[in-house]
Amino acid sequence: MDEVVCLCSNARRAALALTSLYDEALAPHGLKVTQFSLLHAIKRRETPNLSGLAGATGLDRSTLGRNLRVLEELRLVALSPGDDQRDRVVRLTERGAATLRAATKAWLKLQERLSGALGEDAERLLAVTRRVAELARDPERRAAALR
Repeated sequence: MDEVVCLCSNARRAALALTSLYDEALAPHGLKVTQFSLLHAIKRRETPNLSGLAGATGLDRSTLGRNLRVLEELRLVALSPGDDQRDRVVRLTERGAATLRAATKAWLKLQERLSGALGEDAERLLAVTRRVAELARDPERRAAALR
């Protein structure tokens, strides 16, 4: 593979590699890592509305909606009306909670193996990726980076 200095290219390569590893580990449970992450976000918030869930996951509403429709078809989540007619809330179904519990074991096993393989770089990777995501969400810092 060519060595490049582009931060974005290297981050995308790493993200693709990690996604592939996690997808493979979660495949026996019928999930992709994106679905696993979304199910976990729903569990953490119990019964979030779609706006809150979009903000928590960093997904725009249309992407979130598409992902939730897939999970709903798999009967892993259920959508229902929220506080007003424009709002909807999402919750894990019993099947979704059971699938998430089983898949979490596979996720933890891979997480531990990758953390062990990366050593101290695992913590650095978490810190750097969180900083990049925060920079992109902060309007002033984002504008400064683009100047």
